Amino acid sequence: MPRLIPKSKVEKIKRLRSRGWSLPEIHREVKVGYGSVSRYIQGVEILPQYQEIWLDKRNGSKARKVRLEKDATQKAKKEIVNLNTKEKLIFLSALYWGEGGKTDFNFTNSDPEMIKVFVSGLKDILKIKQEEIKASIRIYEDLDKSICLKHWSKITGTPVSKFLNINILKGKKSGKLQYGLCRIRIKRGGNMLKYLLALNKRIAELY
Repeated sequence: MPRLIPKSKVEKIKRLRSRGWSLPEIHREVKVGYGSVSRYIQGVEILPQYQEIWLDKRNGSKARKVRLEKDATQKAKKEIVNLNTKEKLIFLSALYWGEGGKTDFNFTNSDPEMIKVFVSGLKDILKIKQEEIKASIRIYEDLDKSICLKHWSKITGTPVSKFLNINILKGKKSGKLQYGLCRIRIKRGGNMLKYLLALNKRIAELY
């Protein structure tokens, strides 16, 4: 349960927000957590005389974000020029370590890039044939089944007609589940499970 904040602080938070103060500025001034500040500034309108200041801050924050993202991208490209087969194998096993099943071979996630990398690793590094890769999805009832299937078909390379199962959950999508979850299995996955778990154990030993 959130800690109660004195009414005087709540009023100050709203007053500062109406004068164009940013979330970090209010946090530092009022000494209240970011979550609480965010909750109390919801719906607070910036007064007309402070609109220009507020817009300058917003634009400055956006420009700073773009600059930092660009710097991070350049640094990443400099650090990782390419990946050899062994590095890809280690990354693949690490993905499975975090998101894969431990009693049977299955890999589930809602991130299309992660699913794409994992499927590519199965085919390119572990030499699993496309027809041996089995995909299924789990979606909420308010999502369009056809759109979700086409999305994951493009990501996994699995024809829409070849999806093993479509599990429809009651309720509405939340968070990042725009296309639901995708689960990847392979034929005769027992040996592959043992291999990936052994790789992860070896990595843990070396660390």
